[in-house]
Amino acid sequence: MAQAHRITPFLWFNTQAEEAANYYAQVFDNAKVGKIVRYDKAAAQASGMPEGTAMTVAFELDGTPFVALNGGPHFKFSEAVSFIVNCESQAEVDRYWNHLSAGGDPAAQQCGWLKDRFGLSWQVVPNELPQLIQHPKAMQAMLQMKKIDLQALREAAAA
Repeated sequence: MAQAHRITPFLWFNTQAEEAANYYAQVFDNAKVGKIVRYDKAAAQASGMPEGTAMTVAFELDGTPFVALNGGPHFKFSEAVSFIVNCESQAEVDRYWNHLSAGGDPAAQQCGWLKDRFGLSWQVVPNELPQLIQHPKAMQAMLQMKKIDLQALREAAAA
């Protein structure tokens, strides 16, 4: 994580920042957890977080830097912000979907979108999706899906 990036997503968690960073680093290739800054006595007293708890966790997913904060229950993730996972194949779609949706909210799954067990929204989509859904039948097929079925979209686009 030596290279500085102009924009880094900063994710506010209640108390799961370190757990989430470690989990995401297992899900994605070319991923790692970096520096963890822990609440010292003064910061713990000011924040109400236990001393020694991770305050911020730097991590990378596929070369993209992130920072996670344990900031308490004041803010929650919403579907207004999501991360897109662009996939080359159905196998990649299946892999990322299965990992990221595990323990998440099944009611928040539609058209390749899902909410993971930490409440963060993801879009797991094949790279072909924008081209395929230009076909009305493929668009209609996608609107019926939770996880994207690439072959079904290809068939609908060819119909």
